[in-house]
Amino acid sequence: MPQDPYLDLKRALAARIGYYNELGIYDFYRREATSLQPEVQNLPESVIQPEQREEMSPRRTVVAVRTTPNDSVLEVISNRPECGVNDPVKALKIIREDLGDCTRCVLHKQGRKQIVFGVGDPKAELMFIGEAPGADEDQQGEPFVGRAGQLLNNMIKAMGLERERVYIANIIKCRPPQNRNPEPDEIASCEPFLVRQLELIGPKVIVALGTFAAQTLLRTRTPITRLRGVWADYHGIPLMPTFHPAYLLRNPAEKRVVWQDIQQVMEALGLPR
Repeated sequence: MPQDPYLDLKRALAARIGYYNELGIYDFYRREATSLQPEVQNLPESVIQPEQREEMSPRRTVVAVRTTPNDSVLEVISNRPECGVNDPVKALKIIREDLGDCTRCVLHKQGRKQIVFGVGDPKAELMFIGEAPGADEDQQGEPFVGRAGQLLNNMIKAMGLERERVYIANIIKCRPPQNRNPEPDEIASCEPFLVRQLELIGPKVIVALGTFAAQTLLRTRTPITRLRGVWADYHGIPLMPTFHPAYLLRNPAEKRVVWQDIQQVMEALGLPR
């Protein structure tokens, strides 16, 4: 039987994957280099806040694809530690423990107080995903707890649900300094844990809140004004992009169109309208 000419390469790749598994990284993404260049734009002198980003193009957009390793590599990839755990509460706790006091990107050295993992029902049919923790979230360790969070709570109540019945998380789990956009390497380090949360919870619908969350999840530069209200797909789960609640605080007239988006979500979930 002829020797596999790529055997050494496969072994090296398997060893590298095993190394990343030990770090708690189980999903791998290929990023297109040409799409990682920052767009040129004039930034305001003051620090850009999250609620301002709905009206701006992102400074950096990640374009990535989920890749499937070949069979020989699949044989050596360790199972995720939460696999086989029937209790979703315990399984989420395992993912959180696997994340640890994360030092996988530079954000742990840039002033974050704590990791904001996510909160809600581990069996939720609906999951909201935002961009990143802000100051209030970094302080309390829970996503969407500031003014924007209060508005999100009202939106959830208007759907006939309670906050405790949905699951809420962000693209990344640490607050970027001065609320800047997350960088590609920060997303690459954090998104695998978000994917694991999604796969464990198995929501029927995802709502992407705001420009950055929608563009990152959908790997697109399309403006949120064109994305919102149109069904998309993320890892096989129907995804509805809409405006961020913080944007609605500054532009209350847009609450009407967001409610139209939410009504589509309610219909998909079989909730009374």
